[in-house]
Amino acid sequence: MGNFIFGGCDTVELAKKYGTPLYVVNEDYILDRINEIKRDFLEKYANTMAVYASKAFLTKEMARIIKREGLGMDVVSGGELYTAIKVDFPMDKIIFHGNNKTLDEIEMAVANNVGRIVVDSMYELDLIENTAKKYHKTIKILFRVTPGVETDTHKFIQTGQVDSKFGIPLKDNIIKKAVEKAMACKYIELLGFHFHIGSQIHKNNCYILAVQRILKLIKELRDELGFESRELNIGGGFGIRYSADEERRSLSYFIDPIMDMLERECERNNLRRPLVIIEPGRWIVGEAGITLYTVGTIKEIPGVRTYVSVDGGMTDNPRPSLYQAKYEGLVANKYNEEVVKEVTVAGRCCESGDILIWDLKVPEIEAGDILAVLSTGAYNYSMASNYNRIPKAAVVMVSKGKDRLIVKRESYEDILKNEL
Repeated sequence: MGNFIFGGCDTVELAKKYGTPLYVVNEDYILDRINEIKRDFLEKYANTMAVYASKAFLTKEMARIIKREGLGMDVVSGGELYTAIKVDFPMDKIIFHGNNKTLDEIEMAVANNVGRIVVDSMYELDLIENTAKKYHKTIKILFRVTPGVETDTHKFIQTGQVDSKFGIPLKDNIIKKAVEKAMACKYIELLGFHFHIGSQIHKNNCYILAVQRILKLIKELRDELGFESRELNIGGGFGIRYSADEERRSLSYFIDPIMDMLERECERNNLRRPLVIIEPGRWIVGEAGITLYTVGTIKEIPGVRTYVSVDGGMTDNPRPSLYQAKYEGLVANKYNEEVVKEVTVAGRCCESGDILIWDLKVPEIEAGDILAVLSTGAYNYSMASNYNRIPKAAVVMVSKGKDRLIVKRESYEDILKNEL
């Protein structure tokens, strides 16, 4: 009846060739997203920059693609920065985030001349100033601020509200004191501000509100301190499609009203329009990935539920367990067969919460079938673990009908290699 084809490749053959669980990433889809960013943002609006939020999915090969396509990259740890260094990523295009960067990570960033460090606290500002002095360098920074905007997403991936572990709040003149201190630092060059209001956001009104609040701050700082903000990083978080009740918005849906309002308000307040930076991650790679599993035990509880267990689970996709993330799936080797029943896809970990998909409609399903879970390109490989001593899955990149291995499957020996 035909198998599921992804990126021009037969997914059942991929499962046979590389084994399961298997992450499969479609390079063509990634390039389509990047081309949309170039067309509808970078080429449409002057004085703009786009960086890939690498926490969504980062391997050396992904870093090479971003480098080749000319985007920047945001990193949030020494490990992500080290990955960029290993592929000779242009350091001036790196933006280093994180709410509690270690001193070692700050030294690594300063020593390697990263383009910008996004400062999350006054404590961190002191660390950067002292490190910059040690290396006799001037470090460019942005302050991360929390604009006090709540979004229509899961509370665990909201980040722009007042009560957030991220950023400096706008209330009580805290940010004003931070700006004054940065302006007085000999080894710090404050460029402007950054905010990120959350992830998997499907409406643009919260972005517009956040930008309005930051523009008010920028005007106040210019009028009161004489500080002119040259850059505004509005983060990412643009939503993608995970399930049938969700819709992927075009980039222009988010960007056009933001840029229109930004340019209008800057002109009205006699402000120089800053460099505008966006940081899409999931939006670039989320729908570019799938995960392939082999079906094992099928457990029918009459009148209650049918559990279909697969050879992966929360170790390769923790998102359903973390915040009830919803996914769609299909039986890859029975792609065109009629769906006749409803099942719940269970992982193999020793946790009752290890459920990948509730109430999935499938054809007659049996042990040995190949199940494809869709839209797993973001926050699956990057959040994978070795819980229950399960080795991490391999990653294959596909493009125009060709496949290539970009991350080897872990062995049991790999799990033990650092143990004494």
